[in-house]
Amino acid sequence: MKKKISFKALLEILFISTRLGLTSFGGPVAHLGYFHNEYIRRRKWLDEKSYADLVALCQFLPGPASSQVGIGIGVMRAGVLGGIVSFIGFTLPSVIALIVFALILQGIDVADAGWIHGLKIVAVAVVAHAIVGMAQKLTPDLKRKTLALLALVSTLLWQTAFTQVGVILIAAFIGFLLYKENNDSDDADLQVPISKRFALVCLSLFFGLLVLLPILRETTALNWIAMFDSFYRSGSLVFGGGHVVLPLLEREFVPTGWMTEEAFLAGYGAAQAVPGPLFTFAAYLGAVMNGWQGGLLATIAIFLPAFLLIFGTLPFWDTLRRNPKIKGALMGVNAAVVGILISAFYQPIWTSSILTPIDFAFAAILFTMLVYYKLSPWIIVIVGAIGGSLLTLI
Repeated sequence: MKKKISFKALLEILFISTRLGLTSFGGPVAHLGYFHNEYIRRRKWLDEKSYADLVALCQFLPGPASSQVGIGIGVMRAGVLGGIVSFIGFTLPSVIALIVFALILQGIDVADAGWIHGLKIVAVAVVAHAIVGMAQKLTPDLKRKTLALLALVSTLLWQTAFTQVGVILIAAFIGFLLYKENNDSDDADLQVPISKRFALVCLSLFFGLLVLLPILRETTALNWIAMFDSFYRSGSLVFGGGHVVLPLLEREFVPTGWMTEEAFLAGYGAAQAVPGPLFTFAAYLGAVMNGWQGGLLATIAIFLPAFLLIFGTLPFWDTLRRNPKIKGALMGVNAAVVGILISAFYQPIWTSSILTPIDFAFAAILFTMLVYYKLSPWIIVIVGAIGGSLLTLI
């Protein structure tokens, strides 16, 4: 039985996701930390296992993993509209900021600003908090701790776009072998108010557009179709998050003469300065090429695959996760996700943020404020930005 979706629930999702969109700095792993703190620890919209399963699913799928997790949480809270509203709240602040950068502030270097460095240190505290909580829940025994360690070592030593997918597949197989007789049945309901028929339509549309758009591009001379095709393919074929999509986008637009290398790199610097998903870099590129309308078109095109894949897989994912034959595999996958998060915590979050002893001291202060004083993440973000600016004076 599908639950009734209320307007109040949609407003709540919009408010919370917008606040996260205004304060979530630090990249996809940091975003998962912010989501975990807000949606799981504070509001308990999902249990720990369901959240870990959702993260594991989004690791399998191409596209922006953190955005897909946010969409998935919105879907489970309030259906398709909840997923759309969650995405709008989390993404729109950075889209607007990057379109403004494209129209007004091109070429201004913000990558080395002190407050940006402070926000990177905030990401260290947030991600560390998330990893500690997830590790306690998802790696309670020695076997799963060992799986997490192997995933950590593998993803640190072989940093390729497909390493994470391979590690998750291997962990699923090992987990199946180790825990196939497990009778644990404490899974909570994973509410997915989407029909399987609608899911199949979304999956068909995903693959159909992947084939149809290049054909339309070749048979027409419309620039907006060429733009849509380039951004849609980039969003469809990328594993590993926002940073991986950058070389694909550069190859699509710089050699073809749509924009200069200098304009591209200026936008990359701006994208590092705003919260939210790095995929919103597409908004900057679209705005450089075709104004604010191009920015919106590029945003829709690069995120559309994420929507179609989440809507298309979530209903089947809940069925699979409840199958006794699949549960052991998921236990292995969840343990591997912990190792992958620790790996990403070190590289690039730690290595790009903790450069001196005073950086580590500041990170410890922020971690204590978040974990033990239980201050809201937005307060930590403000303190981090101010502290980062002050650190440049020392």
